[in-house]
Amino acid sequence: MTATQSSWTDEFPDNFMWSNATLVCKGMAPYGAVALGEIDRIAQRIRARAGDPGAWVEEWHAMAARLESEADRAAQEGRSHTAGNCYLRAGNYYYTGERFIPPGEEKRASYLKALRCYREGLRRRHPEIEFVEVPYEATTLPAYFVKAKVGGRAPTVVLFDGMDNCKEMSVLFAGIEFAQRGYNTLAIDGPGQGEALRAREIHARHDYEVAGTAAYDYVAGRADVDPARVAVMGYSFGGYYAPRAAAFEPRFAACVALGALHWDVHAWQSEMRRRAASTPGTIAQSNFQFRWILGAASDEAALERAKLFSLEGVASRVACPFLVVHGEHDRIVPVQAAHDLYAAIGSANKTMRVFTVDETGAEHCQVDHRQAGIDYIGDWLAQVL
Repeated sequence: MTATQSSWTDEFPDNFMWSNATLVCKGMAPYGAVALGEIDRIAQRIRARAGDPGAWVEEWHAMAARLESEADRAAQEGRSHTAGNCYLRAGNYYYTGERFIPPGEEKRASYLKALRCYREGLRRRHPEIEFVEVPYEATTLPAYFVKAKVGGRAPTVVLFDGMDNCKEMSVLFAGIEFAQRGYNTLAIDGPGQGEALRAREIHARHDYEVAGTAAYDYVAGRADVDPARVAVMGYSFGGYYAPRAAAFEPRFAACVALGALHWDVHAWQSEMRRRAASTPGTIAQSNFQFRWILGAASDEAALERAKLFSLEGVASRVACPFLVVHGEHDRIVPVQAAHDLYAAIGSANKTMRVFTVDETGAEHCQVDHRQAGIDYIGDWLAQVL
């Protein structure tokens, strides 16, 4: 593929940041939360405005606003299911547009529109999902709880997001599926993620076991959870968070990294800064994202903090069954990171699954075929929990 050709995974061939964000949104199609035809129309309109810095946000938000209006009208007329579908798609489009808005009031307002639509959609289309708050230090973390389709106490998955994603995505692509397989799921926006960051200003931390323990304590206190069979899972940046939680919280019975993270986060972020200045079209991350999730005052302060985000000397402490799933063609975190994480994990029961290009599911966290990764994880959990 040449630099001017597009494919369904590379909607904007000269802008990997936009292509990756669009692909993440497309990845929600199997779950009825986006429409590929609408996304295609958005992309066409953005391309028609080449060179216009407002095109990205305005076109995603224009489609979202249209759907939100349709949803409001359907809700008023008692067409609840239709309203729910429109709200879910509007939520994903608002969230995709918000992704590259710099921190500030515009970003917050955009996110709150997304959150409102997500919630209204989930209430109508998936009433089985509970909206819950997880006690965390002096505050709480927002989460969704999905009960297993079985009676009594069930095994449970605590699921943390990545740097750019949110619980509204993971509750759909994993929580609903896991419930069908007999597992509860707590899909949670931890520190530096989704609602916790955007609406509550709870920033990321390197010692994520604090959030992991808070989530474990919450689910273990529920009458529908078997506290001896609780797994922790994270995807993308959560490929650091979940192993960190499992290393220091021995009550987790299993750990899943849906995508490993760079072994040296400081080196990765340093490279991102260099490429943002020289070849910005080649990176997936906005130039403010890492600094923002940390609440750091400057890029330099964020880079210094990045040195703390390491599994060196930590991964060896993981004793529970462990799974890392990665894509052969991951262009955000090279597949070598999965091999490095697998080698460092201390558990005697560990598994690595790398999806190849021929299989599909080879992109970052299987975003080009999310069901393949989740199916593999679900089958693995059935063996270890």
